[in-house]
This record gives sequence, C-alpha cells and structure tokens, in this order.
Amino acid sequence: MSVTQGAAFRATVTATGFVLDVPLIGPAEAAERAMASWQDGAELRRLPDGRWLFMLAEPVEIRADRAPGLPVVRTDGGAPATLGADATAAAAGHLAVAAGGMTVMHRIAELAELDPAGWLDLSGLTLHRPRPVGVAEPEAEPVVESLPRQPRTDLRAAAGIGPRSERARRLTEDAPAGTRRRAAPFAGRTRPFSFPTAGPFAFAAAVLLVVLPLLVVASQGSALHVGVLLLAFAVGPAAAHFRKGGKGAAAGPEGSAAGAGTGGSTSEPERGRSPGRARRPLFDALLARLTMRTAGPLVQGRHARYLRELTAAFEQRRWEDALRDAIRLTGGRPAEQKPWLALGLPRRYEGALRPTPQVGGSGAASPLSGPTVHQHLAALYQRAAEGLEREGRIDEAAFVLADLRDAPAEAVALLVRHGRTEQAAELAEGRDLAADLVVRLWWQAGERERAVRTAYRRTAFAPAVERLAADDPASARELRAAWAAHRRESGDRLGAAEVLWADESLRPSAVADLRDAVALGGPTRSRALPYLLALGAGESTRALALAVLDSDGDPAATGRSALAAALAELPAADPAADRELATAAARAVVRDGGFGGALGGRDAGARHQRLLKRADPLVAADLARPHRAVPAAHTAAHIAAHIAADRPGTLPVLDAALLGSGAVLVACGQAGVRLLTADGRTKARWDVPADQLVLADHGGAALLVAGYGRVREVSRLDLATRSVRPWTTLRARQIVPSFDGRHLITADDDGITVLDTLAPRPTVVWRELGGDERLVGRLARTPAGCTGVVVSPLPDGTSVVELWRWDLPGWELRSRIRPEAFHPGRFAVLASGSLLAVDPQPADGPPGRTGLHWITERPITRTGVDPNVEGLAPQGPIADGDHWALAVPGPDGTGVLLHTGVGAASAPTATVFHPQADAHPPGFRRHADAVTHWHRSGRVLATTPDGATLLANLRVTVD
Repeated sequence: MSVTQGAAFRATVTATGFVLDVPLIGPAEAAERAMASWQDGAELRRLPDGRWLFMLAEPVEIRADRAPGLPVVRTDGGAPATLGADATAAAAGHLAVAAGGMTVMHRIAELAELDPAGWLDLSGLTLHRPRPVGVAEPEAEPVVESLPRQPRTDLRAAAGIGPRSERARRLTEDAPAGTRRRAAPFAGRTRPFSFPTAGPFAFAAAVLLVVLPLLVVASQGSALHVGVLLLAFAVGPAAAHFRKGGKGAAAGPEGSAAGAGTGGSTSEPERGRSPGRARRPLFDALLARLTMRTAGPLVQGRHARYLRELTAAFEQRRWEDALRDAIRLTGGRPAEQKPWLALGLPRRYEGALRPTPQVGGSGAASPLSGPTVHQHLAALYQRAAEGLEREGRIDEAAFVLADLRDAPAEAVALLVRHGRTEQAAELAEGRDLAADLVVRLWWQAGERERAVRTAYRRTAFAPAVERLAADDPASARELRAAWAAHRRESGDRLGAAEVLWADESLRPSAVADLRDAVALGGPTRSRALPYLLALGAGESTRALALAVLDSDGDPAATGRSALAAALAELPAADPAADRELATAAARAVVRDGGFGGALGGRDAGARHQRLLKRADPLVAADLARPHRAVPAAHTAAHIAAHIAADRPGTLPVLDAALLGSGAVLVACGQAGVRLLTADGRTKARWDVPADQLVLADHGGAALLVAGYGRVREVSRLDLATRSVRPWTTLRARQIVPSFDGRHLITADDDGITVLDTLAPRPTVVWRELGGDERLVGRLARTPAGCTGVVVSPLPDGTSVVELWRWDLPGWELRSRIRPEAFHPGRFAVLASGSLLAVDPQPADGPPGRTGLHWITERPITRTGVDPNVEGLAPQGPIADGDHWALAVPGPDGTGVLLHTGVGAASAPTATVFHPQADAHPPGFRRHADAVTHWHRSGRVLATTPDGATLLANLRVTVD
C-alpha cells in the first residue's frame, strides 16, 4: 500500500455504502454492524466472494478506518467504487471492488438481495394489538336535510276549478284586439314576419321620421291626434316585441285588478337591488299616456266589456266560468301601484294557483285600477264567497277569499269554522299570517313537532300559548309543556322552569329543572333558588340562599344581586324563612348600592321597598337607602390595563370561557377539557380532545369540537350533570363559537348551514346563501342577530362585497351595506351589523400606530382623525358578538398586547398583556357577563364586559 492509499484509508470520506467482509468477521457481527447503521430505504446484497454490499439511502460522513466495512464512494462520474479500486474503471450500475490488487466489476442489479427481517426471532415475544388513541382522520357523517317545508296550498285544484276559458284568455291578452286579428294571417306561414335584432328601434325610428314632420306641419288638432295615435300604435308592438323577446313572462299568480298591465306578481328582486324598487319599462309609460290621450275609449271599452261579462257570470251563479276567469285583487291603494301606466289587462299565471308568501305584487295603473272598479270586484267576490259557503262549497269559497279577494285571514277563519284545521294551518303559514295563529293551528291539527319548530323560529311560543288558552286551556297547557321541553332539551333548565311556572298546575314538574339550574352556580343558581323556596324547599336550600346573600365579591358574578332581585318578586313558602331571607336580601342591596345595575331606578326602588316590608321591622328601620356609585366613564387616558400570568402554563390553551358560576372551562387540544376554579384548581376534567368550545347562550351546555383539517368531531357537554356524549363528525370550514343550545351555525363552501344538535345525526334545518354567493371571513353572532361579509356576483360578471345582517332565530335579512373600502384579512364584523377594518401606519395618523376604520349602518359623526391604537398590528382584529380586540406586539417588543372594546365606532376600553408570549394570536370570548382572554401559552384572564374589573387570572398546568 502506498503512502497515498494509506492516507485515504485514514481520511474522512462521504460513504454511500460499505462492503462487509463476512468470511472474516462472521455473519453475526456483519448483521450487527448493518443494523447499527441501517437507514430507511437501505439495501443489502451478497457479493460472489461471500462479502455483503450494504448500500445506504443517504450518504454519510465517516472516517474510513472507523467504518463498519470497506467504504463505498462515488467517483467523479457518479459510479460507486470501494476505496482502493480503480476509479476510472467504475461504470454506472456497476460496483468497482478492489480484490487481490485488482479491480473487479459487479453489476449491482444482479447481486442477490438479503432480507434482514429473517434475522429476527419473534418466538419469545408476546403479540399486543395496539388500539388507536383517537381517529386521526375521521370521516364526516352524511348530513340529513330537514329544511322547513313551505306550504303550497292549491285552493284552485282543491275547489276543482279548471283553467280559464279560451274566450277569457283572448280577452285578457296584453295587446289590443285589432292587433290579434291582423296578426292571424301570418300564423300559418313558414317564416312569419319578424323584426331583425335591432328591429324595434329601427321600426320606431322610421315611424318617427314619417310622423314627426307631419306633426310639425300640421296646424289642425285632428292631424295632431292622428299622428300621435299612429305613433303610439307603431311604437307599441316594437317595444312589446323587444321586451318579450329579451325576457319571458314571469311565472306567478294571476294578475290583479289593482295592478293591471304588468301582471299580478313581481319576480324576486335582483341581487343588489332594493326589494321595493321595480325596473321601469322603457316605453310603457310614454306609450300608455299617448294612447290614453287618443284611443282611450277603445282601451276603456275593452276593460268595461271584461267587467260586464265577469259580473254577469258571478250574478248568474255560473261559478265554473266566473271562478275560472276572475282576477285577483291586491288592495287597490295608490301606494301599491307602480308610477307608470299600462294598457293591457292583467296577465295571469298559466299553472295552478298556489298561495305562497310571494303571492303577488302590484303592477302599473290601468283603467281597472280605479277605486270604483276595485270596490265593485271586492263586493262581487265577497257575495260569491258567502253564497258558496251557504251551498257547502267550502273549497271554492276559500279560493275566492284567499286568491281573488286577497283576504287570506278570512279564508283561514272559514276553513276553521268548517273543521279543516290542517288546510287552514297550511294557508296561514303560506300567506305569512300571524305566527301565534300559525302555531295554534298546527298544534290543533296534530302537527306538534311542526308547531314547536314554527314557534321557535318565529319566537311565538308565548303569544301562541296565550291565544290557545282562550279557546282550549288543555291544549294550551300541553303546548306550554312542549315549550318547556324544547328549552330543557337545549340545556336551558332555568328557562324551562320559568315557562312551567306561569301555569300553577305545572309548577311541581319544574323541580328537577330548578335543581339542575342550581348546580350550574352563579346568577343562574341565584334565579333558581327563589322558585325552590316558593315551592317549600328544605333547610339546605334556605342555607344556600343565605350563604349567597352574605358572600363577598362582585355582586353580579356571585349572583347576589340576581338573588335579591328575585326574592323581592317571589316570597318563600315558609313565613319565617321568608322574613330571614328578605332581611338578608335588604342588607345585601344596601351594601351593594342597589341590584347591580340590572334594574332601572324606579324598579329597583320598588323591589327594595317590597323586601323591607317582608324583612324584620327592626332591621328595616335601621337600614339606610341604597346609594349606587356612578362608575367613571372610560376615556383614552383611563383605560383599564391587565397583565396575565408572568410565566406560561404547562398545558396549551386553545379556547376558554368564564362561566356564570365563576369557573373557567378550558379546551387543551388533545389533552382534553378542564373545568377550573378562578385560581386554577381543577374541578372536573374530561378526556375528550377539543380545540374549540361552542357555548350555549344560557350557559347550561357546550359543544366540544376537535378539528382534523376540515373534519370536526363534536361532543356535547352538559354542564349541569357534567356528562359528555359524542354527537357527530361533520365537515365545516367554520363553526360559530356560540349557539342557542340546539341550533349550531356552520359555514362552508355551500354557504351558511344551521344544524340541529339534538338530532342523532347532523340535520340541516336552515340554509343561507349558497350558489354563487360566498361568505368571506368569520360570522359574528349574538342571541338576537348574526352578521357576515358576503360576496355576490353581478350580471355584468363582476362581484360586489356587502355586509349582511340577519335577525335570529328566524334569519330575516335586515340590512345589506356595501363597504367603501374592503381589505380581505384585515377586518372583523360585529353581530350588530358593523365592520372594523384596521390599517397599520395610516397615512393621516401618527407613525407607529394602527388606525381603526368603522363601517356601520348609520353614518358616524367623526371629530378629527379615525381612532387608532399604539403599535403595529401584524394581523387583523378578532370579534365575538359585539366585542372586538386587536393584538399588537408588547411595548418592549416581547409578548402580546391586546386592545379590546365593545360596540361600533368605539375606542379601546381595556388592554390585556401576555408577557413573554410568542407571536401566536391570542383569543377572546364574550360569555356570561364576562370577557375571557387566553393565549396558547397556557394563560387565561377574564374581566367584566367593560374591562374595569378582573374576574380571573390563572395558568393552566398539569395536575
């Protein structure tokens, strides 16, 4: 070996493999060396001389004299060769090996492979089959569609009324009679005469060129009238041809006498167009005015003939012809008519009549629009309905009232009188009559579930029970029990008890709900205790109430104010206990300076007097009047500042909420969910993965959501019983962090979806948007409303960005605002219908600050520049309900500083600083009269809604 070769064997080389001398070291040693250096993707082959070729998946740096075998390196040409071999002889796909002073070539693909798995002896091992800790990629369950079905009552079909006669159809065509007779000769032609693409305008221009000179030179009035008449009849067919060629007749109910000419129904408003604004035809107004000035008798005579024939059919009781050819009234008020004129009679729907909420609209004015004609038809239809009812033809009578006279309420009353409750309920719901009427009718028809769903969606439980109690007290009691069950199923135990309490016979059934409400703690417990005491609860309940009244701390958070206010209205059953409780409550009111600000001054004074009348007379005489200190208003110089724990916790916090009981519910991802006290001690824990909490508004339930990409596993936590049950696995891009205890709002590519969480499978009960409408950003929700940014396409191919606000739970769209400037990713919406956009380093503001720009339904009066906060926000704001927050780096460049506020056009009211926190964005939530802030580093801080009082500040650690 030369000096150069000896140095190579002691140098550090980049080895792509090794040749193990098995005849020299033995198979066991060779196998141990191969296993010690094994890589995923490595290969082991046998050379013809008994040695092994061990090829690595990735090259390694190693000293040649410390390698497990003879190193294999790559030559300049990329071919493998062992140290000492002739590198010039190496070729691609071959191994050059030095043996006996010579270089031997071996084709690597032809070498026998060795399987190291055969070296393992498994005979002494016990086989354990591992069970998965959790499903890594769960499959979403199919969604069940259960959208509310819109009733489509077909009174025409029920009454057996056939289509209109051919004579009536010809009479009510939207064209003069002479036009039809002149057009008849062209009907049999192979290629009937038609205008070219620009025909209507060309024909109208030609007529104008002929008629206008005649009008100029004419000096007699008769010539002027003739010219105008020719002009009207020339432009009329051209305009009608253009309008009908561009868009077919809209389907809808039959035409109305009050709005003749354009049909009795208007199509759905175009996207981006105000619902009350109609598109005005280009030529109709001018044409109608010209024609009425010249050919008025001709047009009016046509309408008069129609009225005479229709009146004769009704008076002669030829019901089949009369009902087939009659047209619907729409009120006849001038405000319901469009501001233009029309010549023809109303166009009527060709199909069967179906009374839906969109049963018609008003058209233009015509000779049938006068009040005299409207009154004549209304009286005619009323007499017909009375006559049909006397003859026992109830379906025809209901059709006349609902679809001809436009009096659906009278039709419903008629159907109810004759025992057709289900048909009356369908008609009432389809015509969007009073919600309490619809609920009462469905309940009496035996459709209990539908009645409950309608009452919830239209917030009509209370008026429906009251309306039903006047006619059927037993059914009203059943509906009240169903109302309470609906609240109980959603987790609102206190709400269920309050519903039952209004009926004295149902009060004993509320005891279980009241005890569950007491278990929730906080203000919910305080409002439930007086009901139990009024039912004669024992010593333990009385002692608990006294302990709450004598407690320290914030009167709202502890529930002391809520208990005192409730005791003032609801005395205990035991007179001795009531005196003791009233005395303690009166003392608490004086100590707290009132009832915590939840009551008005007059109401608070009256309740305090009621407590004094029932309290111990000696104590009441010595008590002073409560005087509540007026809190100082927040200003820019007096912003409450809070600092979270100075060091991180040991568990990650992905979501948190301060509950009404004062406990903190925390989601720790795969570490499960914990219920902590205000100082961080664990009260309960559940080994259910969760990275999002969805809190019920009433505080009795929560959904635990674990995300796996777009798939979410959802479990339901009952906070009263502290029990968890899996619910479903669903696919959603966004889940709103609060719900009413039953209906969960989600968002995905198909729009907004509302799911029933009490159904065994995910069931859709409502949908919004969808199609080409797209939701941008996150939704903001409160129990009363929901707001989101929606992108909608326009007919010209562009899109428009709008801020939509709905009222809940019925999802009535209340406003659509078009923001002046929209910055995707740097905005947040509030549930009240406002949008907050941020602008780091605004051009008109001081440097090093972030500007706040508000977009609201009503204009904002500004004084000076827009509000701003110190620091440059790396991301956009976040919002929950009507509260918002903006995170900026800490003052010293470390940690996260959160500016928080409430309401639109507001400046920050408080700041929360997370020291030594990473750049991960913090989170916050508004729930149970508190705002909870958290950071992934394991810190949770809660304040009152105005940020003035600190309620909790803790670190989340392993027990």
